[in-house]
Amino acid sequence: MRRFIGIVIAVLMVGAVTGCGGDSGSEASVVTSTAPSTPSGVPDLAAGQEIVRDIDVPWGLAFLPDGDVLVAERDTGRILRVVPGRPAEKVYEVPGVVARGEGGLLGLAVAADYAETRYVYAYFTAADDNRIVRFRLDGQPEVIFAGIAKAGNHNGGRIAFGPDGMLYIGTGDAAQGNRSQDPASPNGKILRLTPDGAAAPGNPTPGSPVYSLGHRNVQGLAWDRSGRLFAAEFGQDAFDEINPIEPGHNYGWPIVEGMGGTERGFTDPQVIWKPSEASPSGIAISGDTLYVAALRGERLWTVPLRDGTLGTPQSWLPDLGRLRTVAIAPDGALWLTTSNTDGRGDVRAGDDRIIRFPAR
Repeated sequence: MRRFIGIVIAVLMVGAVTGCGGDSGSEASVVTSTAPSTPSGVPDLAAGQEIVRDIDVPWGLAFLPDGDVLVAERDTGRILRVVPGRPAEKVYEVPGVVARGEGGLLGLAVAADYAETRYVYAYFTAADDNRIVRFRLDGQPEVIFAGIAKAGNHNGGRIAFGPDGMLYIGTGDAAQGNRSQDPASPNGKILRLTPDGAAAPGNPTPGSPVYSLGHRNVQGLAWDRSGRLFAAEFGQDAFDEINPIEPGHNYGWPIVEGMGGTERGFTDPQVIWKPSEASPSGIAISGDTLYVAALRGERLWTVPLRDGTLGTPQSWLPDLGRLRTVAIAPDGALWLTTSNTDGRGDVRAGDDRIIRFPAR
């Protein structure tokens, strides 16, 4: 088990100075993502098909190589296998999940070499912290990273393998904003790890898992066709954000919320909303569109994407309630989970449900 411990504090304090500026010499050697494959076709948002219903707070969602889908239930700790046309089937239960407030079983990711290793990764809230484990569906979990502070809210939780083969993790500030600016804390950060849980080579500060800092609560990660990383972030009272993520950059929280941080050495978001319109959780990119699942805003946002620049968002699907996770399947279909049973939504008959929008 690897913990985020004091031996890296000294090098992280050096990295914090270079990370606050927009450009620094320390970034020259940083490993950046290579271009991922992009499915052809555009999801047809007028052709939604309900795949399964009566799921208990679906949170993480990941695709297996055979086309089946794994879905994490936040409050039960169960992982379900979902196949269109069949009832959902429990295939695993993560031990030690403590589901309180926004905590529980959160993000899921499938290893890039799953065919060989059979590894599934999960981010969850335990008795003392948030942590990441990996496991085979017929085996016991192995803790690969621990020590991410937990709270009733702002636990982050999204994990995803980047096109460079590294594991990226969005964390929250666990309701203490000062952690986001503390380079010795894994909270309020985007972390970048090897599949074994070590700090990835080429990170902004050698030996540190921190890829970017100054975040409030990151629950969405996605890459465009050129390998550029984008992240969704919950604001407090003023602005939710979509940020283009650059290694070593500081995104300002809690000093700045929304725009206006560049003159103080922070990186501004490209898109902002009022929290009542968004509260963005999962994001996904297909072709020239970024998709954003909105919780409090109770809609799906689509944002045009051209050469790394985001345009004006457009609102879709206003009748499903709170939306937690959006993902693009290997066949180009868009999968979407509702989150009306999470204690903050109006529960509809059949909630929570998973809906598939086929590519056209």
